[in-house]
Amino acid sequence: MSNPFEESVDPAAVLAALDDEACRELIGELDTPHTADELAEASDIARSTVYRKLDILTDAGLVDERTEVRSDGHHTTRYVLDFEAVHVLLDNDRHLDIEVDRPEEGPDERVARLWTEIRDST
Repeated sequence: MSNPFEESVDPAAVLAALDDEACRELIGELDTPHTADELAEASDIARSTVYRKLDILTDAGLVDERTEVRSDGHHTTRYVLDFEAVHVLLDNDRHLDIEVDRPEEGPDERVARLWTEIRDST
């Protein structure tokens, strides 16, 4: 189920993220959206390391940052898995290729993605 807004993935970044034990542990914790602090507490990984690993996972296109707008006017960043499966393929020229199956985006996710894109463009 591909997202029509999906960008191409960097195979080296995806493989490096999946090769990292702490990144895999964070993926395992992301059964629901979490803040970095929640992930640090749940995984016993230092908060500074959690932020670095989330950057790696986000850059690889495996985790997405979602801005949660709260009624008190403050915003919280929550991290969600942005894949259902990763496929390593060998093309006809014997080059490795990576395909990432994305979850179908619901209305809440579309609004969150648009809000994040607006925030990041300013």
